[in-house]
Amino acid sequence: MALLHRAKLHPTKIELLAAWLPGRSWYRGGDAAALVRVAGFRFDDPAGAVGIETMLVGAGDGPIHQVPLTYRDRPLDGGDRWLLGTAEHSVLGRRWVYDGCGDPVYAAALASAIVTGAGQADEYFEIDGRRERREPAMVLGHDRAEDVGGPADGPVRRVLDGDPTLIVMESVELAVVRCLDRGGERPGGRLTGTWSGQPTPQPLAYAAAAPIR
Repeated sequence: MALLHRAKLHPTKIELLAAWLPGRSWYRGGDAAALVRVAGFRFDDPAGAVGIETMLVGAGDGPIHQVPLTYRDRPLDGGDRWLLGTAEHSVLGRRWVYDGCGDPVYAAALASAIVTGAGQADEYFEIDGRRERREPAMVLGHDRAEDVGGPADGPVRRVLDGDPTLIVMESVELAVVRCLDRGGERPGGRLTGTWSGQPTPQPLAYAAAAPIR
């Protein structure tokens, strides 16, 4: 379950992404100043410490890009390469915002979603002491990764930024699609999503057995 706050964030997520995305080698959009959110979904952090949100964004007539984000209340050790910036949350205070592909908490959640079938988080607002469910902007589906022999967690061995971005863990290799119009299939299990205007399941990420070291 993801418990959301009706709060202000400064700078906003879109402002952080508009400044960060043009520097990515895989970004193929237009003027990032026109960036808008298209859809999104969340995963649960079992420890309840890290916010995990995947955003689909686009600018003008350009393609839709996928950016998983993690939100932390302190810097991620060794995570400077993946930092988008910090933002002030009107309820939670300062948040460090990371590209989730470089955050092991996101990697574990994504692996679990594909390998074990764990679903997306249900989202709730807390209003006047009661919880109000928010309808999801996306619906996820998955084909399980049958060839993964180990658990869908463990340390991240390396991350190769690109499109797709590869996250190599102990027993599973994840491939996160960045630009959603490039097509192409990869072996292994996969995570798909549908949203308003996209009724056909769109591949978002793949999971396969990690290569032998």
